[in-house]
Amino acid sequence: MFSLDRWMEVFDTIRRNKLRTALTAISVAWGIFLLVVLLGLGNGLNNGLRYTFRREATNGIWITANKTSLAHSGYDVGRRLVFDNRDYDRARDVQGIDHISSQYFIRGGQFGGGEMLTRRGTKAGLFQINAVRPETIYLVQNEIIAGRFLNESDLADKRKSVVVGRPVVDYLFAPSEPPIGQWIIVAGVPFEIVGVFTDPMGDEQARQLYIPLSTAQIAFHGVDHINSLSFTVGDANAQQAKAITDQVIAGLAERHKFSPDDKQAVRVHNNVEAYERFSKIFLIISIFVVFIGCITLLAGVVGISNIMMIAVKERTKEIGVRKALGATPASIILMITQEAVFLTSIAGLLGLAGGVALLAAIESAAVTEMIRNPAIHIGSGVAAAVFLILAGALAGFFPARAAARVNPIHTLRDE
Repeated sequence: MFSLDRWMEVFDTIRRNKLRTALTAISVAWGIFLLVVLLGLGNGLNNGLRYTFRREATNGIWITANKTSLAHSGYDVGRRLVFDNRDYDRARDVQGIDHISSQYFIRGGQFGGGEMLTRRGTKAGLFQINAVRPETIYLVQNEIIAGRFLNESDLADKRKSVVVGRPVVDYLFAPSEPPIGQWIIVAGVPFEIVGVFTDPMGDEQARQLYIPLSTAQIAFHGVDHINSLSFTVGDANAQQAKAITDQVIAGLAERHKFSPDDKQAVRVHNNVEAYERFSKIFLIISIFVVFIGCITLLAGVVGISNIMMIAVKERTKEIGVRKALGATPASIILMITQEAVFLTSIAGLLGLAGGVALLAAIESAAVTEMIRNPAIHIGSGVAAAVFLILAGALAGFFPARAAARVNPIHTLRDE
């Protein structure tokens, strides 16, 4: 392998057969390039799926009261439903629910319109106010960076505690001021800051405040009303999650006299079903990508094999002369195999580098959030390159072995 003479022969052969060398290199580089790009895009799609669900628990379900669309139990259509604390108590006993919370919409709704004036000193701004239970922390992906989230004591004692987003702190406080323990005015009611959080969706989504549900029901005339139930279902699959959801809705329908079949009476946001549905789609895409990648590798192997067979055929007389001058079959096989390994190694690395560069360009362009960080594990790229190098070695070995076995007199007579 480290023979200088053999390497000089390899380079001389490459120089004399530029077209064949170029075709071999292109075949190998293209196979590795396509494989790297396809695997990277597959990983990017999977990362994009996880990013889409980054703000909410993937096993979370939200049920929000709405208007009825079917007449039921003597009630006409268009009746506005309002849940209460007893609905939370009943839903909490449903088997399969892991963590459950409820929310009261002080103003507007869960999907906008709930901003209220928050003030500290001379500074005031509109921020989203969420009146929730402590279990909400299990349904969102907020990260507490200072203090704590709401706890059961805040709820039971109806404390005026508030957890605020980082942008709220940046707006109301000076950079050097610690917010924990400070008081702010929310819609005219004083609240003490007990925690600060960030949101994976960015600062815009962190412009929110969390206050205890019980406190909001008293301070903002909520009586015992709630507008939304939310819960996690552990490791339940989509079918099990739907069964749990149907059971909760059936209990709500019984208490509030609406049809369980009324799809408009409550709005259901089921992350389990959505995540599983998207996961199946991306699994199919990933399988397709791997299949295409394997076909691409196979095509590269076939290309290498064909080109090396032609190369050996072209050098039949040369091999005969070498054997007539005393070259051993092993030296001939090693020379041709070394040439194949060298070509496939260089071309494989070039294809790998090109694929990684294209994936980096796609990531920098940020064309869509559905493809994020489209990279491959370095081990996968190296393994693919090593596979093609071995394939190139074998592609050169078998034709060379066949040629090395031929009688030199016959090779010299070959036309």
